[in-house]
This record gives sequence, structure tokens and C-alpha cells, in this order.
Amino acid sequence: MLCDECHKNEASIYITELTNKGQVEHHLCESCALKFGLLSEKNNIFSINDFLSGIFNHEGSNENKQQLKLKPELTCPNCHMTYKDFKRTGQIGCSVCYKTFATRLEPFLRRLHGYSKHIGKIPRRAGGNLGLKQEIASLREKIQEYIQEEEYEQAAILRDRIKVLENQLNTNLNKEQAGDVND
Repeated sequence: MLCDECHKNEASIYITELTNKGQVEHHLCESCALKFGLLSEKNNIFSINDFLSGIFNHEGSNENKQQLKLKPELTCPNCHMTYKDFKRTGQIGCSVCYKTFATRLEPFLRRLHGYSKHIGKIPRRAGGNLGLKQEIASLREKIQEYIQEEEYEQAAILRDRIKVLENQLNTNLNKEQAGDVND
């Protein structure tokens, strides 16, 4: 497939943009991607492993959701990339950048992709447990909201639901461990 911009080179970069009107796909060659600032000349692109570990290691705790006062020169302790560098290049340096820039990346990812958390397929083996963990975390947040609103009956219902889900999660984990021992 040829580049949408120059119509000469083979497209090697595919971008799906989510807009109010729907999805718009862009197919660019490397030189046009450089021109638009989607690649750096250093070709300092993070690997898919860094990308996925940044997504899956993101914890949806209340700490991450609180508005933290961030220093203007926020820097990743692992790769020493600054938030200013990220804004300039549009590229993350490593998986630790996701945690370092979490409060600033969440609105950016929501604007770019429509979501700030991973939505899509996950490995079947991890899928059930991951879904349970996410539901438990979500219910715990709702319990806190009900407690603040003094809706104690609703909070108790959710507490009981969490106990059921935690028992189910423990059962699944025990089955997995037993399966690993038998393998």
C-alpha cells in the first residue's frame, strides 16, 4: 500500500485516528512520518513489549486518579526522558515513562484513543482473573463513593459482591497453580 501523503513510497506506519465522525486511517511511509513528527531521526521507538508492559502495569488505584502537582520538568528515572521531550516527539522512551507521566498521559490517551485503559483482547489464561481483579477494584471505588454519600446499605451489598468475586478469584488462582504443578 502506498503512502497517503507522498503516494510514492510503501506505507509502513498505520495510524487509526478516532474522531467524532468515526475512525480515520492514515498510511504513511517513514519519511512522511518523520516530516509529521511521528518518528524521530534517531528512530528511538519503544518496543511492543515496553508498550504492553506500560499498559498492563498501570494500576487503577485512587492514588493515580488524584490530581498530583507535577514539576514542570518531570523526568523518567529509567530512560531520563522528560515530559517536554515526549510532547515534542510524541514518543514514550520506555515502559517506566507510563508510570512517571501517568497523570499527564491519561487525558492525552483518552483524547487520542477514546480510552485511557486497555480495551481489547487479552490472553485467555489471564483474561478471567484480570477481569475479576478489575471488577473488584471498580467495586471498591464505588464502595468509597457510597460511604461518602452515607449510602451504607449499598456499600454493604457491594462488599458482599466483592467477597464472592474474591473467592472466585482465589479458586481460579488455586486451579491455575494446581495445573502448573501437574504440567
